[in-house]
Amino acid sequence: MIKVKLFDQEHEKDLEVAMNRFLEKIEEKKLVDIKYNIAAIQEEEEDEQIYCFSAMIIYRA
Repeated sequence: MIKVKLFDQEHEKDLEVAMNRFLEKIEEKKLVDIKYNIAAIQEEEEDEQIYCFSAMIIYRA
């Protein structure tokens, strides 16, 4: 059976830590793919940009 694990963090280092913790729990041969995305949102009221770092790990259960 194919499964996915989704990750969503505001900081890239937090995403890296979360993904590495999960990857330690599965066998390397069960890993199918990893998808990665970055989204940036401009706050209108403040001169600030918000980032969202997300990833999906596809693996065999």
